[in-house]
Amino acid sequence: MLGAWRVVTNLLIPWLLVVGIAGCGDSKSAAEKKATPAPAPVTVASVERRTVPLTVTAIGNVLPIESVAVRPRIDGQIVAVHVTDGQEVRKGQRLFDLDARYLQAQLKQLEAQEARDRALLTHARSLEARYVELQSRGFVSEEALTQARTSREAAEATVAGDRAAVETARVQLSYTRIDAPINGRVGRIHLPVGNIVRAADSEPLLVINKLSPIYVSFAVPERYLSQVKAAQGAKPLPVTVRHENDPNDPVTGRLSFIDNAVDQQTGTIRLNATFANEDRRLWPGQFVTATMVLAEQPNALVVPSQAIQNGPNGPYVYVVKQDHSADLRSVSIERTEGTQAVIAKGLQPGELVVTSGQLRLTPGAKVSLRQG
Repeated sequence: MLGAWRVVTNLLIPWLLVVGIAGCGDSKSAAEKKATPAPAPVTVASVERRTVPLTVTAIGNVLPIESVAVRPRIDGQIVAVHVTDGQEVRKGQRLFDLDARYLQAQLKQLEAQEARDRALLTHARSLEARYVELQSRGFVSEEALTQARTSREAAEATVAGDRAAVETARVQLSYTRIDAPINGRVGRIHLPVGNIVRAADSEPLLVINKLSPIYVSFAVPERYLSQVKAAQGAKPLPVTVRHENDPNDPVTGRLSFIDNAVDQQTGTIRLNATFANEDRRLWPGQFVTATMVLAEQPNALVVPSQAIQNGPNGPYVYVVKQDHSADLRSVSIERTEGTQAVIAKGLQPGELVVTSGQLRLTPGAKVSLRQG
């Protein structure tokens, strides 16, 4: 019996060793498979050479070329308003009437006084002429003639003063009618009929803004000044502007003004562009994005800007190599132009850079390409 047990034992031990070794081999293979990560899915783009425009973009403010705050020149009561809020007006169009009765009466009084003094002047001239004739005959003295001449001169001065007073009264009377000084659009009317206005009031009756043409004012860094001047000297420099809520194409105008000094506090130079604005897409007070194309850079090395990542050592990209592994590459960026980054060094044309999926990557990691 004991011998039989030994025989069974001798047969089982080798079998158990074989099974154990096989089991260990399977476990190691599974662990190796588990430790090898699957390729990370990424989208890529090719490094290309292109002609890239040198553009300058700035936030601008729409300004009317002409804006007039209409105020009264004399004190008085508003008796008529001939415009409504937001109305388009022409230069010389009547806006307001002030009570003119007192000034009209004053003008009539001054005109009557002038007429009386003119009659006295006529009499003084006639008297002088008579004294000249009598003095030549020896009937009046030289002193009497001098007195007559002095009376005539005084009458002439009085009439001249009357004429000036009448003219002043007419000017004052004309101020009771307030006309539009420019073509433009009326804002809100601040004072309706019945209000008393004064020439010293700080609040205007209304404001007229000229909307066509119109300005867009913006500032660019002073480092662009020489390029702006060079581009403007060759031909009128186009400027396009877009409002963030406007789905239409950008509005195109022309650079019309370069300020005569750089703002030392901000290091910028103020520019103005003029736009026809016949469709009234630009409105005073709006903030818009203004863009100028200063030059064209041929043969520039570009990649999509979303490929650029920032690390502790500066910007970098992931380059996909021939074996579908990711290589971390430091790059030097010359500038960003729209959705493209212009590369100064670090890449070669034709290389593939990762544009999305970078967060899953480490240097040397395998990748799988997918459609962008």
